[in-house]
Amino acid sequence: MGGASLGQAFDPRNNALNAWRLVMATGVILCHSWPLTGRRVSFEPAHQLLRDVWVDGFFAVSGFLITWSWFKNPRIRDFFVARGLRILPGLWVCLIVVAFVIAPISAVIQGGSPGKLLLSLEPVKYVLANSAVLIVKHDVGGTPQGIPWPGQWDGSLWTLIFEAMCYIVIAVLGSLGLLRRRWLIPALFVLALFWSARLPPLSGVVEEPPSAGKQIDASTAAMVMEAVTARFAVMFLAGALVYQFRDVIPARWWLVAPSFVIVLAASLLPNYRLVGAIPLAYAIIVSGALIRNRLLNLRTDVSYGMYIYAWPIQQLLIVCGLGVLNPFVFAIVAAVATLPLAALSWFVVEKPALALKSRFQRRSVVPAVAPRPG
Repeated sequence: MGGASLGQAFDPRNNALNAWRLVMATGVILCHSWPLTGRRVSFEPAHQLLRDVWVDGFFAVSGFLITWSWFKNPRIRDFFVARGLRILPGLWVCLIVVAFVIAPISAVIQGGSPGKLLLSLEPVKYVLANSAVLIVKHDVGGTPQGIPWPGQWDGSLWTLIFEAMCYIVIAVLGSLGLLRRRWLIPALFVLALFWSARLPPLSGVVEEPPSAGKQIDASTAAMVMEAVTARFAVMFLAGALVYQFRDVIPARWWLVAPSFVIVLAASLLPNYRLVGAIPLAYAIIVSGALIRNRLLNLRTDVSYGMYIYAWPIQQLLIVCGLGVLNPFVFAIVAAVATLPLAALSWFVVEKPALALKSRFQRRSVVPAVAPRPG
């Protein structure tokens, strides 16, 4: 495999990308252990990487796999059914668990009335308002409260709308036949990079908890939205770019290590993605292709469950008084506490939903038309 390209080295049935996604989901738990407990990493390069690199890695892997998925089966209905069944059932059940289980438990711990909360319309409002991926209601009847980050039960879910937007863009460009133009993804990546470069870093605004009482005017809010949209566009397109050039990109361990070093060095910049986006995408995807260890070839993908349940579990642990723990210790406790919910989400919700996807696609296949390779 020494001279193999990424296209030759990557085996969709034997790779470590699920393991990588689990690592990144756990990294998000570590990242949130500072702001949720009222702390902040003082060294800005470390702060930037700790805050951004995990979700950026998710978007890079998603750009690679979702672009591949389109070329494997370029039928728009199948594409959206597959994406919807992967995200929505797990999200809906998570919203229900937060609204009807976790929020009432927090009310009990803080001496409130869970019955009053459950008998109100607040849990139902929370589920319905957020069920379309765009998160617009953050609290359940005013809970959680009395903690460093009050009024927000699942702050991780805000990224899902950007993931969905990336899916829509791929589907639209694919349906129009533009994805087959070799220049399109590189051009979009360069445009996204320039777009991101012209925006100021806004981490201080984004990370302010509601308890800070800081008012954000409309122009600042619009700039924040523009900055995060550019951020995710850069990372998703970096993964898509790696997919497009997979047959000429060398898959070498000796290139993976320097790629991680470049990412670390790029953290000295206000926006590390201007230099580190492609190296990060390369390092994660290529190392995932090269690792063929049976233990790391995870068939059980609990990363999504870890991602969507971690924030509410962390908030609940803080309500219980565990926010005084060292952030690293707190992250370990939170990860251990989240894992059972993530496993239940996979085995009870996500995996059965994926089985429905397979049935739907078998019914919708047109035998006379075979999808062309990407």
